[in-house]
Amino acid sequence: MSYREENIITALKHVIHPEKGKDIVSLKMVEDLKIKGKKINFTLHFDNPNDPFISAIRKACVSAIQKYVDKKADIKENISIKSDEVMKNDEKKVLPNIKNIIAVASGKGGVGKSTVATNLAIALSKSGAAVGLIDADIYGPSIPKMFNVEGQRPMVNKIDGVDIIEPIENYGIKTLSIGFFINPDDALVWRGPMATNALKQLLLQSNWGELDYLMVDLPPGTSDVHLTLVQEVSVTGAIIVSTPQEVALADAIKGIAMFLGDKINVPILGLVENMSWFTPEELPDNKYYIFGKDGCKKLAEKKNIPLLGQIPIVQSICEGGDAGKPSVLDENSIVGKAFLKMADQVADQVAKRNATLDPTKKVEINPVLHKVTPKN
Repeated sequence: MSYREENIITALKHVIHPEKGKDIVSLKMVEDLKIKGKKINFTLHFDNPNDPFISAIRKACVSAIQKYVDKKADIKENISIKSDEVMKNDEKKVLPNIKNIIAVASGKGGVGKSTVATNLAIALSKSGAAVGLIDADIYGPSIPKMFNVEGQRPMVNKIDGVDIIEPIENYGIKTLSIGFFINPDDALVWRGPMATNALKQLLLQSNWGELDYLMVDLPPGTSDVHLTLVQEVSVTGAIIVSTPQEVALADAIKGIAMFLGDKINVPILGLVENMSWFTPEELPDNKYYIFGKDGCKKLAEKKNIPLLGQIPIVQSICEGGDAGKPSVLDENSIVGKAFLKMADQVADQVAKRNATLDPTKKVEINPVLHKVTPKN
């Protein structure tokens, strides 16, 4: 069975652009419609690459087709986005084919930052976005294990005399990690310059292609790696991961202060509260607040930043991470639903940030004063 093109078009006429007040078909935003069996692909053409309604319209298209054509239609991850307007100074932009670079950080280790980064990347991909993930936790790389690609080695191609690394892809995510280049049993003893040079290579000497989001899983705390990231690229925003525990929140506040400081000035997209409560798999309605209750929620309210989500502790998170099968792959699980909901929140916050703020400026180090100052 294959759907008829006119039925798809009729369904998409129910999707209205909130700002323009017309349906996306009348606005000629639907292009390159292809139908093969139950699989539907098309492109949404926006005038502005920072249109704040991109995420909402893409989700509305999925809902319209599933409502008016077939609820089992294969459409959710098959909608591409393109735009006409080129951002100012785009010709000078580092990584111009990457729309958004998102730092995932934590004030301290052990709060599940890499688990959040992994599952959030996959959840964003499930919404139809093109996503990459850099494991910049140089001293404790865990992304290879979580993506079930331990032991793999990226290919390196020479392009115009420069060695370019090809990211390894699994679960629809392009990934790179220092863990791909070392023996997993070896301990890394690196000085700051070695760690920062490794990050530069993963960022700038890799074939990322066109991405909606490049997520960077940073080391815990604040370090040279964080500073190198904001020096080398324009970071769209940061996500801070913490547990509800007071000692973790105290360190999370330091991370927020670092990014929001006038010398760095990277917007905070929101807080993620991990390990919010323990829920036994067999008793999904039971919640045990073993690290305290609503710590990140209260901090988000105090700092006037969004709370992107609260992720419970369930046994499958640990098992899935160890087995290289992230929890979000099961969309009907408690954790899977939580990460998919969080991905919607992240996409919305990125859209709002891009609609209301100028691109983040890279920062530079003044070698004389050793101060961090914004570039003009």
